[in-house]
Amino acid sequence: MADVMAFLEQRNCGISASGGEVVTVASNIASDLGGSVHVLIVGGPGTAENVAELGRFGAVRIDIAEHVELSDYNPEGYATVIRDHLYQGDYAAAVFAATTLGKDLAPRVAALLDVPLATDVTGVCVEDGRIVIERPVYAGKALVRLEINATPALMSVRPNTFPILESPESAQVRVFTPDVDPCSWSVRVLERKTSAKGTLDVSDASTVVSGGRGMKEPSNWTLLEQLRDALGPGVALGASRAVVDAGWRPHGEQVGQTGKTIAPKLYIAVGISGAIQHLAGMRTAQTIVAINHDPDAPIFKVANYGIVGDLFEVLPRLIQEIEALREQS
Repeated sequence: MADVMAFLEQRNCGISASGGEVVTVASNIASDLGGSVHVLIVGGPGTAENVAELGRFGAVRIDIAEHVELSDYNPEGYATVIRDHLYQGDYAAAVFAATTLGKDLAPRVAALLDVPLATDVTGVCVEDGRIVIERPVYAGKALVRLEINATPALMSVRPNTFPILESPESAQVRVFTPDVDPCSWSVRVLERKTSAKGTLDVSDASTVVSGGRGMKEPSNWTLLEQLRDALGPGVALGASRAVVDAGWRPHGEQVGQTGKTIAPKLYIAVGISGAIQHLAGMRTAQTIVAINHDPDAPIFKVANYGIVGDLFEVLPRLIQEIEALREQS
């Protein structure tokens, strides 16, 4: 019992951006335990297309549970399928992504299995056959190391935290039809509202440009959009809670304790003072750049680089310089 299961999210039969990271983490654990990595994907008909490439991250088997009733995410249906799969596979551990879906699904699976769940994991290793994780506590002010004393050891890993490593394997793809009972589900998807076409989610972005109340009004978000476009692909727009509560930006962009916890390579905070609730959602970014007119703003205490000045003067100049550099490259 040394194999590890990696659960990968899919939408419209496409694998989420966190897929490679989740498989890499599972592969590292399995390697230390002397086992193999098995991927599980749950979805509707057609989910099995274009998944063999996951073998390059270390997966030796890819199990795909296809059922027309699972085309849309259903927490009860997905959780039951995963629970049954974990029982049948007799896995030592299971890895989820700490995305919006993962934060809803992983606790349900843990409850069905009656085992603990380590959430928002930022580090994991195997010591003397025991799985030890590291995760932030107290709004990211400290890190705690915990041993998962349960089988299977369930964890959800923070996106954009672990380096994706390739350890190619010849993955075997297996498609099966799980037993589901839609009549027993207490919730059902009636409608799906998606972000504008081409909009990147803050959880998946390598770079996030966030705005706060210092932007003064919603129309000024065009400046942040220009900065996003100047930086190139892989950049998403974020927002503070105050901005979202005011109705300036959609909740899906909110970064913070009551929004999304992210760990991009670059986080640019514009007009954000840095309340502790906001810092809890972004302080683990690899590089933080803050632009604020107040030199005493808390955001500067966690920023790697800070610009004290009027953002309406700083942003146009910054955009101009970035565009010039991109033209030269």
